[in-house]
Order: sequence, then structure tokens, then C-alpha cells
Amino acid sequence: MAGAAVAVLAAAAARRNPGRHAYLLSRVARELHDAAAVAPSAAEGKAGTRRRRRRSSSSLVLGPDFPDTWDPPPRDAARSHHPQGDGVADEKLEILGVGSSDGPECDLKLNATVEYMLTSTPLDLLELAPLSFVAYTDRPATIIDGKSIAEDIRLHIAEEVRQMKSAVGHVPGLAVVLVGDRRDSESYVRYKTKGCEEVGIKSLLAKLPGNCTEDEVMDSVLRYNEDPSVHGILVQLPLPQHMDEERILSAISLEKDVDGFHPLNVGNLALRSRKPLFVPCAAKACIELLLQSGIELMGKHVTVIGRSKVVGLPTSLLLQRHHATVSIIHAFTTDPEAITRESDIVISAAGVANLVRGSWLKQGAIVIDVGTNPIEDPTSDYGYRLTGDVCFEEAVKVASAITPVPGGVGPVTIAMLLANTLDSAKRIYGLSD
Repeated sequence: MAGAAVAVLAAAAARRNPGRHAYLLSRVARELHDAAAVAPSAAEGKAGTRRRRRRSSSSLVLGPDFPDTWDPPPRDAARSHHPQGDGVADEKLEILGVGSSDGPECDLKLNATVEYMLTSTPLDLLELAPLSFVAYTDRPATIIDGKSIAEDIRLHIAEEVRQMKSAVGHVPGLAVVLVGDRRDSESYVRYKTKGCEEVGIKSLLAKLPGNCTEDEVMDSVLRYNEDPSVHGILVQLPLPQHMDEERILSAISLEKDVDGFHPLNVGNLALRSRKPLFVPCAAKACIELLLQSGIELMGKHVTVIGRSKVVGLPTSLLLQRHHATVSIIHAFTTDPEAITRESDIVISAAGVANLVRGSWLKQGAIVIDVGTNPIEDPTSDYGYRLTGDVCFEEAVKVASAITPVPGGVGPVTIAMLLANTLDSAKRIYGLSD
């Protein structure tokens, strides 16, 4: 009922202004409709059936293709397209107390009406509705479960890999080039290899000593470029300081650059009119976590802490494609705390443990913590534990939603790598959607 009523509002908003209001209202209607559709399964969920999420979609991650329109059309010109109006929609809007041609005042009425309808929605539907539609209260932050989201994505990938093997007799292949013996890099590669095994993707590893030459690394990359069973290549970063990182990354075939670091992929990501073949995995994971949690990005103030090419830069570019207002914090930023405290969403990828304190956040902010910083811990089996950039104990008391470390961005980043590798193989075998 609530979804249908909001759909009427969306239709009226589309006649007056085909931009932001229509999009937001139609999204409200869709989400409430979906919530109602899955309501019967909620009871089953209590008996052990977990709600299934959608598979990651690159088109959704890249955001809606809306033009930047600063000035609304004149009131008379906007009306002239629909002089008669829609009688049915107008009648229903009048019942709700909103006229179809109220002009600027209608915006306030639409917002108030949608807010009323959402707050009047039965509690069981609100529990299933996205975070962006549930008013923040003074309760502990919702923990965004990256492990659960990643598991759902991997299940979809595994099914598509099985279908590919049945259709063409091949499975996707991922090759990793690892240089040196950094403990964190070796750990990341193990996670990636394990992820491949779980979904049926073939994995290959070229492990080179830290004192190898740059040409030896290039030879490994070029060999994988020519291997038809390899559909994705990544060079584990960081590389030893004596190597030219840009030269090595640029040598990866554009069609196999599943890490998304090739200059052409980054350039196409920066241009909203273009579409990259691959989006960097960590940045894609940040957006995926927000979208899967139903968090609205359009018009929101988002602060990205860190500007590396691995996370900060591509994340800021993706957010702009979602029409967010983006602030970038880096080591030379004056008063980063003040800027961050004004943000609706904070994404931290600085690589500094506990950099972001509770005082950096405004009440009800959403926090995505990309940091994975090892901290000495004699009680741990490994002698250390991982902590994020955000002081979790403080932030959880202020934020409305937050990702944990570990178990937040990391598992979804691996899932995005597997998804990129699958997409590459589908493209090569002519199975793309």
C-alpha cells in the first residue's frame, strides 16, 4: 500500500521535474514494494533462511546516468508539457494533501508526505527497509556485515562459473604476480587464492624474490597476457622501491586488468560519459556495501580519507558518478576533523590505525572503514591483530552504521575481484549480459 502511494507521488514528480525527486520517490516505492514482497520470508528467516541479496552489478556500481541540471525550467514551461494533468494521479495526490501543480511548495509537501508514509509503514516492513529510509535514533550503530554480503556474491559467482563451464567447457582464470615476502601481501594473496577455489575459478601464482629485476616481473605479466586460460591478472602491491610500478601495471592487458589500475580504466572511470572495463576492487567494494545496505548516495556529503590510486581516488570518482558531494582528506588537509564532522558518510582509507575518532563524526553518520592496520597483540596467535582507521569503540556510539575490521570491506573486496575476473571471462567467451 505504501509503495503504491509513493509510486503515485513519483509519477507526479516526474511530470514536474524528471530529475532527483522522481528518482528518489520511485526508489522509495520500489524499496517498500520489495520489502513487502519479502515480508513473508522474514518469518522463514527466523527459522534459518537468510534473505538473499542481489549479485553485484557493475552498471549499478557506476551509478545513475543523470545530467547536471542546475536551474529548473520556468514554472509555466514546465506545466506546458502536461496542461491537462493526469486525473487519476491528481485525484490521489489531492487525497494525500498534495496538488500536482503546487510549484516549489510542492517539494516540501512531497518530502513531508513521503516522511509520513515511511513513519506510518508497519514495523515489520521498516525492519526490512534500507537504512536510508529508517530515521536514525539514539541506538548503537548497525554493523554492516561484509562477510554476509560477500558470501551472497560468491554464491552467485559460483553458479555463473558452473554455467560457463557447462556452456563453453572453460572456467575463468586469475593470475597473481607476487614479489617479495611481505607478510601482509602473502596473506592477501592467500585470501584471493582461497576465494578462487571456493567459486571454481582457476588461480595461478608467479612468486618472485624481492631482489628480482623489473624485467623479470614484466616477463611474468607478459606471459600471462598471452595465456588464453588467464582472464584476469593482478600484480600484488606494493612492489619493491627499485621497481617502476606504473610501467609494470601499464603492461597488463587492458582486457585482463581486473584490479582496474590500467591508466585507460582509471581515465574512463573519471569520465562520466565513459565506462571502464573494470573498477578497482576496494573502491567497488565500498560502493557495493553502501548499495547493498540501501544507503542513498545522491546529494549526500561524503568524505574520503586518503587519495591513493588503490582506494581513495577511484572511490571518490565512483561517488561522483553517484552524484554525491565529495570531500577528499589527505595528509596536508587543514583541520580534517572539522570537514569530516560535516559529512553524512565517511570512507577512511588512510592506513593509520585509530585515526578517525568519535569526535570526527556527526551524529548518525555512516562509516566505511577500509583500513587494515596490524597492531601488536601478544594474546593473538599471530602476535598481532588487525584494526581499522576508525576507532570502532568510539565511532559505534555516534554512527548510525559502520563496517567492522576485520569482516567489513575486506571480504567484499575479494568478492569484487572474483566478479571482475568472471566478467572478463564472460566478455572473452561472448557470454556478457
